[in-house]
Amino acid sequence: MSRLWLLLAALAGFTGVALGAFGAHGLKGQISPEYLAIFQTATQYQLLHALALLGVSLLAAQRPRRLLIGAGALFSLGIVLFCGSLYGLTLTGTRSLGMVTPVGGLCLMLGWLSLALCALKHR
Repeated sequence: MSRLWLLLAALAGFTGVALGAFGAHGLKGQISPEYLAIFQTATQYQLLHALALLGVSLLAAQRPRRLLIGAGALFSLGIVLFCGSLYGLTLTGTRSLGMVTPVGGLCLMLGWLSLALCALKHR
């Protein structure tokens, strides 16, 4: 499993940097400042959680645990739902995508909770 989390961390990091550059250079002046700020929030959360996935990968390589698998899955799903919905909202203007964002945010929070439970359960 650690190899999967490492792969997803690398892909999330790569696309996060690419989308951040696209937002900073390609979207400036093309979308409203409000939407640009939303896009930047998505890239920040994506990059932060790419690092979280990297941490899960390193921990899972040493001691695979169900809670680590859950954390990795929740971080991955959260990136797709939270960041993806924000990217979609800003690029298409489809406001209904904003309804998906809180579900993705909840996944990210639950990923952190799973990581904390793993730390408490396994000393």
